[in-house]
Amino acid sequence: MALSGPQQYPTELLDTTMDQLRTLIVVHEAGTALGAARRLGREQSSVQKQLDTMNRTFAALCGEELVRKQGRGRDALFTATGEALVGLARRTLGEWAEGVHDARRRLGRTLSVGTTRYTLGFLLDAAERIGEDYARANVDLKVTHVRTGDLFTKLRSTELDLVCGSVVVTEGEETELLAPYEVMEWRRSGLSLLTNLPPDRLPGTSLPAHELDRLPLVISARGLIGRFLTAWYGTDYRQKLSIAAEIEAAHYGFELLRSGLVSGAMLVTRGIGEAAADGRLPEAGGLRTLEIVGDVGPRTEVLVGVFTRRGERASYPPGHPLNLLWKALSAENERWWLQS
Repeated sequence: MALSGPQQYPTELLDTTMDQLRTLIVVHEAGTALGAARRLGREQSSVQKQLDTMNRTFAALCGEELVRKQGRGRDALFTATGEALVGLARRTLGEWAEGVHDARRRLGRTLSVGTTRYTLGFLLDAAERIGEDYARANVDLKVTHVRTGDLFTKLRSTELDLVCGSVVVTEGEETELLAPYEVMEWRRSGLSLLTNLPPDRLPGTSLPAHELDRLPLVISARGLIGRFLTAWYGTDYRQKLSIAAEIEAAHYGFELLRSGLVSGAMLVTRGIGEAAADGRLPEAGGLRTLEIVGDVGPRTEVLVGVFTRRGERASYPPGHPLNLLWKALSAENERWWLQS
């Protein structure tokens, strides 16, 4: 009678270890056993021994070795079977790592949290409230810097369990956008301008959005600002506005304006504009702040808050690290509103 299930696996295959699979992957990446040994912090003889073992194993199982030597100084040659099994090894180790991570997250042994630069302070304050609880439960808290444009992508992929950050919400599209997520809303706001233009060129403390086309603008086309401009002016907003500089990071824009190399106005979120006006953003010192009045296109706002996958918190007990952090962040939000 033929065996089925785990009993049918060849003994040689069962003797192949995950460490051997990792070695195979690293040799493929490094090109040689010596290069792999350096990456792994091992002796070359140890790596070569594992390769020889896998070559014998899979030559017997498949009829072809995985790797062939090419001579001193030349990269190892992976056979077609070797190439196929490198890909399989990557998937196998990746799935195991993901499975272990999912189990640790479900049991509350690890929590992965992302923040943008300007929401890190909220997380740090909240973490102080629950630091002892996490220490007693031996929770491994991992904190990652996340860009606004990657916020939902990292939540969907389960790379992160919770994110403190900002998203752009547009009237008529908000419900669908936020449906997959549980949201703790901290605040909503629009945009501001930081400018080095003199008051006689750009007077007042506010500017209607429809007048942006008369100013030389510094913009970040990625993330929040680009989404505002697309909602207000369409995808061809570059043809409708006068763009003096496109930047990747806000700090570069601050330096451009403060240096005088560019004369114009930089679009930022209102939170950044307020921080600059209050002196809480020294790198923007000397720049004036004006509020943008959104009078074009659909109503568009920056929603700042906390985001996690919908339904996940409810599946955990109250003492789970995700629920403890959510509660602490909610308390920080209440404290912020009482002080403001």
